[in-house]
Order: sequence, then C-alpha cells, then structure tokens
Amino acid sequence: MPDRTLRLDRDFYARDTRVVARALLGQLLVHATAEGRASGRIVETEAYLGPDDLASHAARLRKGRVEVMWGESGIAYVYRSYGIHTMFNVVAERRGETGAVLIRALEPLDGLDLMRQRRGVENERLLCSGPGKLCQALGIGLDMQGADLVMDDRRWIAAADPPSAIEMSGRIGISRAKEDPWRYWIAGNLHVSAHRRGVPFVE
Repeated sequence: MPDRTLRLDRDFYARDTRVVARALLGQLLVHATAEGRASGRIVETEAYLGPDDLASHAARLRKGRVEVMWGESGIAYVYRSYGIHTMFNVVAERRGETGAVLIRALEPLDGLDLMRQRRGVENERLLCSGPGKLCQALGIGLDMQGADLVMDDRRWIAAADPPSAIEMSGRIGISRAKEDPWRYWIAGNLHVSAHRRGVPFVE
C-alpha cells in the first residue's frame, strides 16, 4: 500500500508540462476536509502549455486565476468550466514558464463512502471518471485555488508507482487544438473517462 504522506517535491513539477502530465499517472491525489479524507490514484491527465497553445487559458489572458500558470510549480489552478464544473489543475514548468496539467480522472482509494455521499451515486466507476466528478467526490472547490501541493497539510499529491503502460490521444472537451496528443491515461484502467480510443505512448 503506497504511503499517502510521501508527497511529490517541487522538482517533480518543474519540468515540461507534457512530461509532468505523464509522470502524474499512478500518483495519489489526497484531500483532507472536516468531513474526512478522500484520495484517488491519478489515471488520466491532459497537458496545457503556454500562450502558443491555443487550447490553454494562457493563450487568452494573464490575469485573475490564470496568473498562477506563470508562477511556482506545484500550485493548484482551479476554475469553473461553463459555470458548473470545478476543474483541478497542477501548475508545471519552472517559474516564468507556463503550463498546467488537468487531472481528468481518478481511481478511488480512500473515503469511498464520503465520495458516494458527495456524488449521489453508488457505482465506484462513476465517482471520479471525469474532471468535474473527481472534484465533487474529493470536495475540491474554488477555494483550493493557489494551494501549494508541496507544502499544504490538507491537500497534496503523494508518490506512488508509475503505470506499466500509457495511452494517449488528442485532448477532449475543447474546441481549439484538439489534435495535439497531450491527453494521457493508464492503459486498461476502468476509471478513465469516456473516449478511450488512443495509441500507446512510447518514449
């Protein structure tokens, strides 16, 4: 059983956003609240780069919540999609560079009863199989914006074993730069969101 307290350090995140997106697969996202602690294994991610990536928020503005994408790596970037779904991202790259990784799906590990209560569903495969779902299941809200995942004692990403095989495809749920193959997931994992058609990632 992986050690939930063995959190990733700053250097882990201070790399190319696409490298971080793949390296996050298999790691454990942990969130402790007054209701209890919930965690899940990261099984799907998407990389969003800097101003030249037309799908990235960094291509459209540099103010408000988006400003953290230019800051310290390992910081949470949280926003609301279409005014409905909370989306949790982790800032990558070194300070002054720009990138963030969207956590798209988790395999639930701790706090399943709490997740079911928050989500209003019983099926374990439906708890965290999408970016909005996992935020609801783990109790992640807009107040998590700017949290330091390296130092925070309530929310962090813990180190665990990497997957044996990764698949990739174009990013989904966006209208621009969909063809860039920067969506990654653990091959064969049942908790990955929809649209599982992809190709193997080869170093």
